[in-house]
Amino acid sequence: MTARTILTALLVLTTAFAGLAQGLRFRPDGTFKIAQFTDTHYIHGDARSDTAIKNIRHVMEAEQPDLVLLTGDIIYGKPAEQSYRDVLDAIAAYGVPFGVVFGNHDDEQGLDRAALLRLTQSYPLNVTRTEPGIHGFSNYALPIAGHAGPDTAAVIYCFDSNAYSQINGIKGYDYIRGDQVEWYRRTSRALTAAHGGTPLPAYAFFHIPLPEYSDAVADEDAPFVGTRKERPCVPALNSGLFTAMKECGDVRATFVGHDHSNDYAVLWHGILLAYGRFSGGNTVYNDLPNGARLIELYEDGQQFDTWVRLADGQVLNRVTCPDSFLRK
Repeated sequence: MTARTILTALLVLTTAFAGLAQGLRFRPDGTFKIAQFTDTHYIHGDARSDTAIKNIRHVMEAEQPDLVLLTGDIIYGKPAEQSYRDVLDAIAAYGVPFGVVFGNHDDEQGLDRAALLRLTQSYPLNVTRTEPGIHGFSNYALPIAGHAGPDTAAVIYCFDSNAYSQINGIKGYDYIRGDQVEWYRRTSRALTAAHGGTPLPAYAFFHIPLPEYSDAVADEDAPFVGTRKERPCVPALNSGLFTAMKECGDVRATFVGHDHSNDYAVLWHGILLAYGRFSGGNTVYNDLPNGARLIELYEDGQQFDTWVRLADGQVLNRVTCPDSFLRK
């Protein structure tokens, strides 16, 4: 590897990680736990949303995560600012770093994505940023340092999956755009170069599932754990993010929301495609008791665990990836 390659990689990473105030680090035992809340669809002053806050409190107290990620559709009614603050305040009360990616409904309540990002960034424990000059307002990479030093041991990629198709004749949901995919490629390759040519274990979070979620669940031979009660609501167009992840060789799993009646995880071409667990109340359709998905990473990067915790205390579908998905 040439000095020029290393210098270029360092410049890319300096930009990618600029402004990151909260240092994320594996615990001394080599673990790092993430709580994923999704689709809280919170409405300030609506009693139907009370269960969303109770769910957050239960999960935070029972699991004590190192990081919280909210994967979109956080609010579902006016007043937008107070609804949004109610959810963030419930998480911030536990003193844990948290990040946000936006869903298709978040900017429908009177605050656009730029305003929601500014509001998010007003919280001291926030890790949300956005890469300038590309589509979306919640595209960022989070390095997780090893327990004993400053070197990055794992990476989390967060993407703004946008909202609705902007192309005439194409209905349905938008997709993660080409400039976002290129940002991921550039950052991933820089991290790999800085790590001596070996890809770092990486995990991706966004709101709207990729088209590959439909492909995977339609394949009867794909290893599958969890509940599927609705067809994946994916974009009509495929912008190639999954292909980029395979080419870069770092992403082990993707975690999404959007489809409230799904919480399954399926292994597809070596990448776990997982839904979070619906985390809201009866302000919106739902067929599953609310809860959250937990993801526990290991510093050696060989595997990770994931499970669902419900607001009533039940723990469901604990699996180790890839071992639980390998055919015996």
